[in-house]
Amino acid sequence: MSVTPKLSREFYERLGKTAANELVGLLDHMYSVDRAELQQLNETNFVRFDARLEQRVTQLEARLEQRVGELRAYVDQRFAELSTTLERGLKEQTRWMFVAWASLLIPIIGLWMRG
Repeated sequence: MSVTPKLSREFYERLGKTAANELVGLLDHMYSVDRAELQQLNETNFVRFDARLEQRVTQLEARLEQRVGELRAYVDQRFAELSTTLERGLKEQTRWMFVAWASLLIPIIGLWMRG
């Protein structure tokens, strides 16, 4: 889309129609060249930005995988500790239940034999 500067009639009268048209042509040419250079610069910058973004996303994924691995190891360790604690607690509970049953069973057997 070409932008043609609108020049006043007085400008055309002082410079002449040929010179004014040449100036308008020169301005149009400069605008189109600048626009093309700006577009190329934008495309180049976008490619660099896209590459940098892709690199950062890859780094983020790697860090996320590392953190997830650490979290899994931590959870596995805590579950192992919990399992050990529960096992120990169940062993102790079973021992005390056996002691309680034995302490109740002995008088019952004594009463049964006696009577």
